Amino acid sequence: MASIVPGSVGGVRDKTKGSSLELRLKRVRDLCSRLEADLVRPRIRTSEACQSIIQYTKNTKDFMVPSVWGSIDKREDPYNPPSEGGCCSVM
Repeated sequence: MASIVPGSVGGVRDKTKGSSLELRLKRVRDLCSRLEADLVRPRIRTSEACQSIIQYTKNTKDFMVPSVWGSIDKREDPYNPPSEGGCCSVM
């Protein structure tokens, strides 16, 4: 049964039009909630973020870039496979 709505054509609202309007309203509300969540997210300036990245790369050794940090002792290299035992095990 169609609902009576003041201001609609003949006092009867089309159900498909009403449901599409409700869907649009839901989407707008979802968008607003996402935008509000973005608004409260902490932010820093780009220059501060760049300085932070530069400081991190200067202070943190990267074992994959030996041209910058020089050769690394095998014991310090976390990417070096352990040399204990052999390469195979027989069961």
